[in-house]
Amino acid sequence: KSGINAEYGDVYILQSGTGCGEVNDHLMEMLIMIHACKIASAERVTAVIPCYPYARQDKKDKSRAPISAKLVANMLSVAGADHIITMDLHASQIQGFFDIPVDNLYAEPAVLKWIKENIENWRECVIVSPDAGGAKRVVSIADRLNVNFALIHKERAVANEVQRMTLVGDVDNRIAIIVDDLADTCGTVVKAAEKLKEAGAKAVYAVMTHGVFSGPALERVMGSCIEAIVVSNTIPQHEKIAICPKIQVIDVSSIIGEAIRRTHNGESISYLLKNIPL
Repeated sequence: KSGINAEYGDVYILQSGTGCGEVNDHLMEMLIMIHACKIASAERVTAVIPCYPYARQDKKDKSRAPISAKLVANMLSVAGADHIITMDLHASQIQGFFDIPVDNLYAEPAVLKWIKENIENWRECVIVSPDAGGAKRVVSIADRLNVNFALIHKERAVANEVQRMTLVGDVDNRIAIIVDDLADTCGTVVKAAEKLKEAGAKAVYAVMTHGVFSGPALERVMGSCIEAIVVSNTIPQHEKIAICPKIQVIDVSSIIGEAIRRTHNGESISYLLKNIPL
């Protein structure tokens, strides 16, 4: 039950889809709230989902596998959502699962700001993608910083377990910054950091948008050669920081808040794709 009067209003429901509890509980809470607002005669309901649930299940990678990201899109639409605001989707094509407007915000402006403010001699760093899928994201950041980039090709034996890695690029005597959209079990990022150290990197940092940190992730990070693993607050991190002091947090609330304000006022959000709001 909603405790506010949503009749003929413009309603924004904020719920991160992953972390800090059960994913399915969060999803059901959001669906029920959307439905409650729609039958209370809300004019428009926008679901603000900083971390989209089941985003990695965006295609059939083997026979009889579900496309759960599409199912979540259907559920949100059927519940009554008129608009979706999210951040750094695992695959941009997820926007095509919806028949309603989807705004996929980027944490890139906040990442660039963190690198410039916290990495000494950042002009000499190398931006590294831990897999081929993140190459476009890494190239974009490297171009805006005017630095080099490198790529790690990985082969998986089974899901969440990397078998072999090959580095493409030069990181010798440079600071390597691994950039990706999601830190889950951290097996990939830890192995990538080891590979970069073997290749002569002076220091290795990891910057991820969504810090899920499931299973043995925190222990792996603490025992790794990574100087710091930087994530945004699309998922609450206060409990994990207490366990793993290597975790640092970038605040993206200003980007999401400004997106909500611009959407409500009918303004363009294109500015936010490249800039942090003033």
